[in-house]
Amino acid sequence: MTTVLLFIHLFVTLALIGVVLIQRSEGGGLGIGTTQGMGGFMSGRGTTNLLTRTTAILGTAFFALSLTLALLNRGTAGGGRSLLDSPPVTAPATSGETTPTPAPAPKGPTVPTN
Repeated sequence: MTTVLLFIHLFVTLALIGVVLIQRSEGGGLGIGTTQGMGGFMSGRGTTNLLTRTTAILGTAFFALSLTLALLNRGTAGGGRSLLDSPPVTAPATSGETTPTPAPAPKGPTVPTN
């Protein structure tokens, strides 16, 4: 189930990227300018409305799929434990091993006090 949703999410993401890149920043649609770029199939305004509506639908599908995937996969990574709950558990040293002592801090220049 998650794999299928992940592939759908990938295709929706690629389609959303493509639709956004096709649009002009001024809202002209398809970056065609004033000529009949699509052979008179749609006017410039109709093309802009189509691209805007497609962007809204793909954006909604993207967010819905993202939330669905997040809810399906919650608690699966890290055994359901938050990273902020407690520090990581380290293995205790065995009796045969000694813990190294830290080296003394180097003495720097001293500041005279009055």
